[in-house]
Amino acid sequence: MALDGITVSNIVYELNSLLKGGRMDKIYQPQKDEIVISVRNNSCVYKLLLSANPSHPRMHITNIQRENPASAPMFCMVLRKHIAGSRIINISQYGLERIAEIQLEAMNEMGDMVKRSLIIEIMGKHSNIILVDENGKIIDSIKHITHETSSVREVLPGKSYALPPSQNKLNPLELDYETFKNKFYNNEGMKVQQYIYKNYTGISPAAANEIAFDAGINGDDYTAQISEEGLKKLFISFGNIMNNVKNGCFSPEIIFAPNSNNVIEFFPFESKQFTGFVKKKYNSISQLLEDFYYSKDNAYHIQQKAHDMRRIVMNNIERCAKKKDIQLKTIKDTENMDLWRLKGELITANIFAVKKGMKKFKAVNYYDEKMPEIEITLDENLTPSENAQKYYNKYNKAKRTIAAIKVQKKQNDDEMAYLESVLSYIDSAKDDADLNEIKAELVSQGFMKNKNINRNKGLKIKKSKPYHFISSDGFDIFVGKNNTQNDELTLRTARNSDIWLHTKNIPGSHVIIFTNGSGKVPDRTLLEAANLSAYFSKAKNSTNVPVDYTLKKFVKKPSGAKPGMVIYETNSTVYITPDENMVSQMQKEEN
Repeated sequence: MALDGITVSNIVYELNSLLKGGRMDKIYQPQKDEIVISVRNNSCVYKLLLSANPSHPRMHITNIQRENPASAPMFCMVLRKHIAGSRIINISQYGLERIAEIQLEAMNEMGDMVKRSLIIEIMGKHSNIILVDENGKIIDSIKHITHETSSVREVLPGKSYALPPSQNKLNPLELDYETFKNKFYNNEGMKVQQYIYKNYTGISPAAANEIAFDAGINGDDYTAQISEEGLKKLFISFGNIMNNVKNGCFSPEIIFAPNSNNVIEFFPFESKQFTGFVKKKYNSISQLLEDFYYSKDNAYHIQQKAHDMRRIVMNNIERCAKKKDIQLKTIKDTENMDLWRLKGELITANIFAVKKGMKKFKAVNYYDEKMPEIEITLDENLTPSENAQKYYNKYNKAKRTIAAIKVQKKQNDDEMAYLESVLSYIDSAKDDADLNEIKAELVSQGFMKNKNINRNKGLKIKKSKPYHFISSDGFDIFVGKNNTQNDELTLRTARNSDIWLHTKNIPGSHVIIFTNGSGKVPDRTLLEAANLSAYFSKAKNSTNVPVDYTLKKFVKKPSGAKPGMVIYETNSTVYITPDENMVSQMQKEEN
C-alpha cells in the first residue's frame, strides 16, 4: 500500500503527541535522501526519520541505528545551522495531502527568535524535504527542482514555497453529500474505488476499496450501477473514516497473506475487506512503518550503493566469457593437430616419391591397422622436406598453443567462478559493512581502485560478522558473507573436527558446523546446514541443489588461489531445496 494522506494524518497525530514542545538536538543525513533528527521531549529522546526516498518516502519515529557519513552533506549542514536547538511548536498536515509541516521556533545568528518550517512532501519520486523561513522563502531543500526539471514548480533556495498542484481533487475532510453525489453520477464510466481516489486527495486505491467494502459495495462496480441508497451508504462509510481521521482514532495494522510472511497491505485503521487474512496490530504507526519499510528501504540503498561495484564485476565476467569463447575456438581449431604430425611423418617416409611442384599425393597410413590411404595437400613451391617441416611446425605450434591455453583456461575459469561468487555476495549484501568488505576484497584483487584511500586513512571501517545460526539440535552454524570472510571462517576459525559445507560447483558461501570436537552431528543438523549452504548460494531459487560436505581437515587452499577458493576431498553430497522459513527460524537475533 502506498503511504497515503490518511496514513500521514496518523503519523502527524502520533508525532504531535510525542514531539510537540520538544527540542531538536542532533541532525544527521545517513543517505542522500533522508534525514534523522534527535528530539528531546519530556525526558525522552526520539529519533525522527524524514525520508525522500523515491521508492519509500515517509516520516516516523525510528529506533534503528543508521551509519552516518564521515563528513555531513551540505543540506545537513544547512539544517544544523538553522534549526539545531529549535523548539517544535506544532506538526500539521495540509488538508489530507501527503505533505506535513514541522513548525519550529529557532534562534538566528543575531540571537533573535525566528520561525522556521521543515516541510516533507511524501509524493513518490517527487518527494522532498524543504526548509522554509518565516516569510515562506525556501532556505534549502534535499532535492533542488529547477525549471528544466519541472515547468510547474521550482524548489530552489530563495524561491517562495508553493504547494504542489492539487490536480483539482477535493479535500475529503470537507465532505458534503451533494457534491459527492453530483460528481459520482458525472463519472459513469468510472469504477467506484477509482471515483473515490481520483476525486479526493490523500485516498489510496486500497483505502477506497475499504470504504466501498464497508458500505457493502464492490469497489470494481461502475458508478452507474450504484443506486442512490447504495450511494448514501458509501457516503456514510467515507464520512465515518474521515471522522476517525479528524478525531485521531487510528488502529494501525499490517495484513499478511494466509500461511505466509508476505505482506499484502498496511492500514492506519482496522480493515474489514481482508477476511481470513493474518493481521498484526500496532499501537504505533511509526513502529508499523519501521517494520514494513526497513528491509525494503535498506535493499534499495544497498542496491544503489552496490551499482558501480556490480557493474565492474559484471564487466569482468563478460570479459572472462569472451576470453573463454576465444579459448574454446582455439582448442577447436587445433583439434586436428595429430593429423598434421601424421602428414609430416608420411611425407618424410615417402620423401623419394614426392617431387617438388606436386600439389598433393596419396600415402598409406601405416599407423592405422586398416592401412587406409590418405591424401596430403602440398605447397608446390616447397621441397618435399620443406612441406614435411611445414606440417611439423604447424603441429608443434598447435601443441604449444594447447599447453598455454590449458593454463590460461584454468586461470580464466577460476577467475570467472570467483567473480560470480563475488556477484552473489553483492546481491545478498545486507548493509554498508558487507559492501565495504566486498569492495576491499575487489581492491586487493586489482578489480577496483580505491578512490577514497586518502579520505579513509585513519578511519575504522566497521567489519561485518558471519551469519550465525543455531540448529534444532543446538549446534552453532556459521555462514560467510563474502570470500574474505569465507577464508577467515574456514582456514582460521574452524577446527579440523568441524564440518564444512559448500554447494557443488556453484558459487556460494562456506558453511561451518561447530561440532564441539566430535566431528559428528545429527542428520537433522546436517540437513539444516545444507539448507543454509543452498540458500546462501547462486542456486537459492533452485530445487535439488547439490551440497558437498566434509570435515574441515580435508579442505585446503591452493597456493596463489583467490579469496574463498579451496579444494577438498573425501566428501559426501546431499541434495536440498532451499527453505527460507527454516533460515529465518534458525538465525540468531544478534545478526
